[in-house]
Amino acid sequence: MLVKTLYLSVDPAMRGWMDDKPSYLPPVEIGEVMRALGVGQVVASKHARFAPGDFVSGMLGVQTFACVRSDTLAKIDPNLAPLPKYLSVLGMTGMTAYFGLFKIGEAKAGDTVVISAASGAVGSIAGQIAKIAGCRTIGIAGGAEKCAYLRDELGFDAAIDYRSENMYGALREHCPSGINVYFDNVGGDILDACLVNLAMHARVVVCGAISQYNNEQGTRGPSNYMMLLVKRSRMEGFLVSDYYAEYGNAAREMAGWLRDGKLRSHEEVVEGIDRFPETLLRLFTGEHLGKLVIEVTKPD
Repeated sequence: MLVKTLYLSVDPAMRGWMDDKPSYLPPVEIGEVMRALGVGQVVASKHARFAPGDFVSGMLGVQTFACVRSDTLAKIDPNLAPLPKYLSVLGMTGMTAYFGLFKIGEAKAGDTVVISAASGAVGSIAGQIAKIAGCRTIGIAGGAEKCAYLRDELGFDAAIDYRSENMYGALREHCPSGINVYFDNVGGDILDACLVNLAMHARVVVCGAISQYNNEQGTRGPSNYMMLLVKRSRMEGFLVSDYYAEYGNAAREMAGWLRDGKLRSHEEVVEGIDRFPETLLRLFTGEHLGKLVIEVTKPD
């Protein structure tokens, strides 16, 4: 199929795809098209299930047109939600939050859930889902504006500004009985602080470690990992693709929450494929809220 790219997802995982080291996917070689999830419109198709004009999502790459196999794409409906949301709450971002929280974190009503990078794409969705599930939810973000966004607009119970607050003291204040589920998107010092404040039998969800992706000295592991032993807790990583067979049910549930106003998603859409490099760098400076999306071109 020939697909015209409309929107591209900008994700922290892209940084890892550029490293020439063992990972869950082979690295993007120098000279290759940069790997990226996208939403597009079918131009030509050799498959009966897809027709020109259909809207699809899948791994399109940072390019204006993509020639791809039909079995790598999913058909989407622009009448159900704006197209950028299929790269956000109704796409891989939302699925990551959903399965990380429920499958790995095993979050349940009454749990205290702490989420780092909570104003970002995955963190903002994970926090809202935790609230829907009846959890007490604390978000960690950088800056007063982002913390206010978590509390006032997304309904988090509390927010911690890692730039101006003492993490150890703030976590003790907001999680007096300890952390039942820590959804980790950053690693580093924040992970160390959360490990110290775990509740008994806590679950640490390893979703990402954005603080370490550009570390030229190599990834720094957690210094307080022995707290997993003390608190009889576990720390587990995951790939959202592990749960591909369950995407449909999760998407229907999340679409219902969106429709009922229980779940909100914020997409910052940047116009122009030429702005991809600078937009990718913004992930590592924290200059955004929610999901970063590149608009490549308008749909027909």
